[in-house]
Amino acid sequence: MDRIVRVSLHEVGISGGSSQLSMFTTLRFRIKGVSGTEANSVLLGHEISSSFMRTFARRGKSLIHQVVDGETKDNEGIRLKIIAVTGAGVSANTKRNLRALIVEECKNYIASKGFDEAIQDVIYGRLSSKVFSRLKQITKMRRVEVRKSERTETFK
Repeated sequence: MDRIVRVSLHEVGISGGSSQLSMFTTLRFRIKGVSGTEANSVLLGHEISSSFMRTFARRGKSLIHQVVDGETKDNEGIRLKIIAVTGAGVSANTKRNLRALIVEECKNYIASKGFDEAIQDVIYGRLSSKVFSRLKQITKMRRVEVRKSERTETFK
């Protein structure tokens, strides 16, 4: 009970966004109950491996890391850790504007969905593409990824 189990998307048989990404993405589950040989679990979130994330760092590009906390329509807390890669180096003012836009877009998106739907959109890359389309209005963007998502838990 209460043990955390990590399973890759590839093992589960889900190809989120791209098949390459499913190799580097793991899902985290908390075991809530055991009946016979089956375990009942709750999805805690996902994480993309740091080795895959390191491939984004290139000379002349700017990396923007942002953490967004929000609450879904069904009152579940969720924390998203987002990385955005620009097409060229950008000023501190532009980074600040991009961060503000990331926070605004993610909070609005999370608030309009239930937890299951929101986490599914994060894993399949629908949230990333929505944020990407907003950010590219400000500057040239290379990529936006949600590198980690977590359900905020309260323990008794």
